[in-house]
Amino acid sequence: MPQFLSTTDPGFEAAFRAFLARKREVDEDVDAAVADIIADVRARGDRALIDLTARFDRVTLTSHTLRVPDAEIDALAARVPEAERKALTLAAERIRAYHDRQMPDDALWEDEAGVTLGWRWRPVAAAGLYVPGGTAAYPSSVLMNAIPAKVAGVGRLVVTVPAPGGVLNPLVMLACRIAGVDEIWRIGGAQAIAALAYGTESLAPVDVITGPGNAWVAAAKRRVFGHVGIDMIAGPSEILVIADRHNEPGWVALDLLSQAEHDPTAQAILLTDDPAFGRAVAATVELKLPGLPRRDIAAAAWRDFGAVIVTRSLGEAAQLADRIAPEHLELLVAEPEALAARISHAGAMFLGPWTPEAIGDYVAGPNHVLPTARTARFSSGLSVMPFLKRTTVTRLTPDAMARLGPAAEHLARAERLDAHGLSVRARLDALNLDAPA
Repeated sequence: MPQFLSTTDPGFEAAFRAFLARKREVDEDVDAAVADIIADVRARGDRALIDLTARFDRVTLTSHTLRVPDAEIDALAARVPEAERKALTLAAERIRAYHDRQMPDDALWEDEAGVTLGWRWRPVAAAGLYVPGGTAAYPSSVLMNAIPAKVAGVGRLVVTVPAPGGVLNPLVMLACRIAGVDEIWRIGGAQAIAALAYGTESLAPVDVITGPGNAWVAAAKRRVFGHVGIDMIAGPSEILVIADRHNEPGWVALDLLSQAEHDPTAQAILLTDDPAFGRAVAATVELKLPGLPRRDIAAAAWRDFGAVIVTRSLGEAAQLADRIAPEHLELLVAEPEALAARISHAGAMFLGPWTPEAIGDYVAGPNHVLPTARTARFSSGLSVMPFLKRTTVTRLTPDAMARLGPAAEHLARAERLDAHGLSVRARLDALNLDAPA
């Protein structure tokens, strides 16, 4: 059973703080091992990828078979049933339309000093997408990562995906085709992140790496950040549902389980102002668990990290939601827009009983790559922005230099950066303007 809390209990604040502080990341310390893997890939290139893939994925490869050839991709993609092909195509269309609206505009203007100012946006040259290939395949994540990159204008998009036992998922291959992926490599784990960041004899490096993964992948992304850009360091999935008693307990139970089934350390939380409704949802979760193929995973997550929290009001629930700053937030109340206006910190919001989070994972349009572990307090979900760079633009006329130059020269002298000041002074001298006293 999950943890039951009530804001009316005398010890609620201490219990709630302890609940927020619970560690959900994998306990094993993988950072040192990941550092060794990255160093190995940098030193031995393809040979390290071949050896590590044989060790972890039980696949024997060569430098020529690390990359998946087009004919193999097409053959696998052709095996996808028509209904699933149509579903992926619909999802891709909606994801692309949503992210098209995110593209920022270039700007250029002249200010009151006569200075031309502005900015321009340009895509990175190459981006790498990590696709998990372990306990489950996620073609939806391919679309969510690859399509924003293509919308941004990235010229080369590379996917790495592990192939345990040599098996690649046809849906993942089709998603890569639909999204416009340029290269697919059958490598996974920290070694794939290292190859994307630093390159090998066969795989040219990229500029930005995105995509979910296990603790080894997360540790590797953390280590290569700075040499390349990354989207985020994502932790286990999480969902927070705020629901009043005018909801179907079975719907809410399934919404909670939709995230619990991801991982034993996923988190599902219900906030409600009705104790009886909270108990009914918890009881329904227990009834539905046995019917899930991933019931052992979902049961562990619900037991170890789930919670039902009873609040005095929905307003108080909104306050607690901001403290939790969840990855996914469902508002199953009579006026969800009004409640949403009171909440600042959430990766994604789903408003009303007809908007389950699962729709957002696939076909709604917004990105499902979202901040976890309370990082929604300061970060956002994946968009076109990690694949774009903003370059500022400045142009001065002689009159503008005459107006701004003396102040720049004063500041350069104050900071004792003589060449800075002399650079400006040379132009002021050409305008016959006296040096400052």
